Amino acid sequence: MATPPYGPGVPRPQEQAPSSPGWTLPAARGGAAGPRRNAAGLARDIELLDLLAAPDALADGGLGVSRLAELTGRDKAAVSRALATLAEAGLVARNGTTLTYRLGPRLYALAARTLEATLVIEARPYLRHVAQHCGETTHLCVLRGGNVLTLASELSPRDVRTMGWEGITTAAWRTPSGWVLLSDWAEEALAAWFAEHGRDLALLDGAGADAGPRALAREEDASFQRAHVHDAASLVATVAGIRERGFATSDEEFEIGVVAASAPVTDLTGRVVAAINVSAPKARIGNDLDRIGRFVAQAAAPLSRRLGSLFAADSPAGRRP
Repeated sequence: MATPPYGPGVPRPQEQAPSSPGWTLPAARGGAAGPRRNAAGLARDIELLDLLAAPDALADGGLGVSRLAELTGRDKAAVSRALATLAEAGLVARNGTTLTYRLGPRLYALAARTLEATLVIEARPYLRHVAQHCGETTHLCVLRGGNVLTLASELSPRDVRTMGWEGITTAAWRTPSGWVLLSDWAEEALAAWFAEHGRDLALLDGAGADAGPRALAREEDASFQRAHVHDAASLVATVAGIRERGFATSDEEFEIGVVAASAPVTDLTGRVVAAINVSAPKARIGNDLDRIGRFVAQAAAPLSRRLGSLFAADSPAGRRP
């Protein structure tokens, strides 16, 4: 299967999961009395940020005051003052050598928090759909450096079930969610990542008092001995399999007696931004892991399309001229 340079090559199944409730902006105070004070100034600042987010600006490492003034048709002094204010807030950054401006670190931090909050809100109906259909606990996970963080869990309706993992951090190299979250990385990047994180303990933090005794975290554990990802080459091979199949499975490789299946959630560019994971006792679904994996991929695909449409509408490229 041919794969895009940075995308996982996930198939696009037709099965639809439930849609999430729509969101609307609250009405401005005072009803339809007219635009709010300073709205024009805010719009001009947003225009500058949009221009700095354009592909040409990103490729060139930023834009200077003169170019921004030319593109906006504004006075250079006014543009310079606006950029200085944005820089003080961390929304843009100035290169002292080239005197150009680029998007600032605070803007990226806000975007990351917004993405994760949006992921949780939008994914809830899909997680519930998977949990109800499979009868097993379902999780939404994201990559944090070398770790997988569970943002949300939907518990199995069964009395005997795996726990919810919200807020718990695990080593990405030991879990199918981690492999999925790395599935759009290039081979060289995977090798460098594994060199840094390939011996992280399986369960890192956030388990709390309710986690109970678990065969996790150390190389002498039986689960570690069963792991098929043990070096950079095996990670690269695993990622290749995920790109081909569209999902990953784990057979007691993280915890003895527990199996799991994960599939990627992508944004409008095809970049993997999250993973949906189903985990359950092996005695219950051990013989159906591939079928569960295909179903999770089917549920993740419409969520990816949903996220793509949301962020495409909010991006400069997605707006109508």
